[in-house]
Amino acid sequence: MTSAATASRHLHQPLSHLLSESHRVIPTITSLLQSLNPQNPKTHQNPDPSVLNQFSPYLTPNLVIQIVKNQTNPYHSLFFFTWASSPSANPNHYRHSHFCYIAITDKLLSHKLFSLAADLLKTHDKFSDFMVGKFIKAHGDLGHLKWAVKLFNQLKRKELEGCLFSFNALLGVLVKAKRVSHAWGYFGQIVIKAGIVKPDVSTYTTIIRGLCKVGLIEDAEKLFDEMSCGKNLMTYNVMIDGFCKKGLVDRAQKIVDQMVGNEVCLPDIVSYTTLIDGYCKKGEFGSAMRCFEEMATKGNCEPNVLTYNVLINGLCLNGDVDEARKMMSRMRLSGLRDNIATHTSLLKGYCIAGRSEEAIKHFKEMVNLAMSLDGKSYAVIVNEYCKLGRPDEAAVILREMRERGINPSLASFNAVLRSFIKLQEFDKAIHILKQMPQWGCYPNFISYSDVIVGLVGSEGRMKDVDMLVNDMIQEGHGLDTTLYSSLIQAYCMNGNVRKAVYLFKEMIGESLMIRKDCFEVLVKESHLRGLVHEVESLFDQMRNSCPACDVETYRSVLNEYLCANNGS
Repeated sequence: MTSAATASRHLHQPLSHLLSESHRVIPTITSLLQSLNPQNPKTHQNPDPSVLNQFSPYLTPNLVIQIVKNQTNPYHSLFFFTWASSPSANPNHYRHSHFCYIAITDKLLSHKLFSLAADLLKTHDKFSDFMVGKFIKAHGDLGHLKWAVKLFNQLKRKELEGCLFSFNALLGVLVKAKRVSHAWGYFGQIVIKAGIVKPDVSTYTTIIRGLCKVGLIEDAEKLFDEMSCGKNLMTYNVMIDGFCKKGLVDRAQKIVDQMVGNEVCLPDIVSYTTLIDGYCKKGEFGSAMRCFEEMATKGNCEPNVLTYNVLINGLCLNGDVDEARKMMSRMRLSGLRDNIATHTSLLKGYCIAGRSEEAIKHFKEMVNLAMSLDGKSYAVIVNEYCKLGRPDEAAVILREMRERGINPSLASFNAVLRSFIKLQEFDKAIHILKQMPQWGCYPNFISYSDVIVGLVGSEGRMKDVDMLVNDMIQEGHGLDTTLYSSLIQAYCMNGNVRKAVYLFKEMIGESLMIRKDCFEVLVKESHLRGLVHEVESLFDQMRNSCPACDVETYRSVLNEYLCANNGS
């Protein structure tokens, strides 16, 4: 049955039956809205809203909020919202609450209907600092940083009800976009210099997060210490994370110690887990375990799966996979369930400890248990097969990933290519390289370069080399010094000096540094074919194009063959 028919059937029943409970009102109104199919109000083609008048006695702010949020079509939400605020819909003098305006603004902004949302708020005189903050965040989420800045500046000039919310939103947008220097500049201008905004804990926390993100930990700590308002849990945790990321775990520990003595802001799971991770990354497992044990006693919080995984991963990266397994058992005994991150860490641990067969066995157990494997766990085992010189098995894993809808990473493909080349299984490497786009991953410069360099070192493969070089160039990858040198020497060895000279000229045109061994091979082969004077001309071009090259060394190589040529 269509939504229109459903609505019609409902509307012919007594209203007392339809609207006796709110959970029955919402689907009824939704069905009716879908049957009316309202469009953008500016088109002036909307249906008569009076059909909704029968629902007037049941209007409440909570009902309006639910209706607005539940619509998939934002025009349905706006049509209902507009009707609910009209005089004809208000026999009981219903009025939208502040939260109703928040709901409709969020709905319209989530569908990028900025002008509609702005017109609505301006019409009802609700375009406040708080609402402008929502517009700034929405623009920022779409990468419209100039619009975000413009909106804030417009509000600042009008000085309507202050601009704390919009300022905090702007700082958040800039920090998220990694424009921390801009955010720091605004903070200095708006807060410190002009005093337009009195910062709150959100202002400080946002700026501190940004400074930590770009490694300006000293500035972040100074601001943290000088905060003119009380700190909250998030502020403390941002500072702890900043110290740990810089490897300054002792200073992070001091922050946690301050929190332990602060009844208002005790450290939580995030505080301890961040600190434990910091200790693990420094290899200080004794301190990590002490912190782990203190969570329940001093911090009054129990470790969660993430906490255990941080410890397990740290132990595995240190090659102590047996201790990591014990920690996983402890996690299970505490009632927590290990996840794919736990087992991926164990895979890494086995590999780091040189226990490859155990890693492969563990991976197969994960597959047999139907665990939801992700790209990271697959990548670990692909790399291990390649290290063992078993690229065929690694390629099987890549195919399995594709069958499961997981795109193998470029790094995994490159590892397989290098392994095939090392075993001189060139045809298999070329096949994988050609298949990569069909497997959801395009070769990069390294992919092509590794295979080409491998091929030029083998006899009778120059046709494949020509093909791959052409493919590489068509894909927009230029050649570097190493690749040019390898190709020039290969063409010389295969008697194609003209091609080698052509590539040599390209190198000069690209102003690339030319290696001595490459130049020497070219001169030698040119001498054998009576073309050494042509190389002399190239030498002059090279000297002018690459002033950093050792002219005397290259000159002596050329003179040796010129003299031999004249003597003959």
